[in-house]
Amino acid sequence: MQSVAADLSVLLAEVVPRLARITAFIAGGVFAANVAVAFGLVRYVAGVAGWLTRPANLPDEVGTAILTTAASTTAGYATLAEYREAGLLDDRATLVAVVMNTFFGFVQHVFTYYVPVLIPILGVTTGAVYVGARAGIALLISVTGVVAGGLLLSESNVDRSALGEVDATGPEADDRDGRERVRDAAEKSWGTLRRIVPRLAVVYTLVIWIVTTYDVRALTSVAEPITGVLGLPGAAVPVIAVFTLDTTAGAATLAGTEAGVFTTRTAVASLLIGSILSFAVSTFRRSIPFQYGIWGPSFGTKVIVVNTALKLVFISATVALLLAPVW
Repeated sequence: MQSVAADLSVLLAEVVPRLARITAFIAGGVFAANVAVAFGLVRYVAGVAGWLTRPANLPDEVGTAILTTAASTTAGYATLAEYREAGLLDDRATLVAVVMNTFFGFVQHVFTYYVPVLIPILGVTTGAVYVGARAGIALLISVTGVVAGGLLLSESNVDRSALGEVDATGPEADDRDGRERVRDAAEKSWGTLRRIVPRLAVVYTLVIWIVTTYDVRALTSVAEPITGVLGLPGAAVPVIAVFTLDTTAGAATLAGTEAGVFTTRTAVASLLIGSILSFAVSTFRRSIPFQYGIWGPSFGTKVIVVNTALKLVFISATVALLLAPVW
């Protein structure tokens, strides 16, 4: 009994300081991000959206939907759905606009998740490289949409006469004063912390307990033939497995591994592989309900297929680049 209590105290002594430090970083980062969103910073970042519509043979008004996506994915997609239902865009033009939306949807998560949550967990170097890789992937997908629009779209895919039937003014003005915006940002931050920190506490405790109790390399040695082909350590297996189910927990699992097991490149590659496998989970958990709700089953399936295929292609290419032996 005393041995169990002693082991528990040692475990907590290692978990609590680390969890407290990360919680403090997350709290400050999430609050700052929510304040930035509340005061419209995301809109300024997304202002470049309008520059993309003309090369893609789309109306300037589509830039409103793309801009809106950076502030709210749901609002951005709903605006595009309105354009499609009104006849402004046909299915091909709508798919091009959806692909172009990718980077601007990513921008929102940079401010609300990647910078305030993921980077503090992974550390500055690994976190910045991972977020940079995801940003590059999202940007390349959006550029692919612009190129596809330039090659595949014409006036026959756009009915500009339908503009009078849609509201292209974007989201309503935010009439909150500065104090209300800060208060709302604090409330949203508290909700985020309540969701993330308990999960992190469980994951950190479990990971550190496993690392201190068992030989992790021995446990994962059976996976070395597979991970060895990609040049990844055996410890990548539990990281990928957990990341597949939950990105935050997967990042915490990687952060809890022994120093020196991962290089920055193998760490980021492991997380990206986990993100590829997580598509199956996220498709059923989030994509199908969301996309079907916006577009209906038929066109919603097309959106899911196109989005997933492009992400698979560009993430796989990024993993190959990270693990290329020429480095």
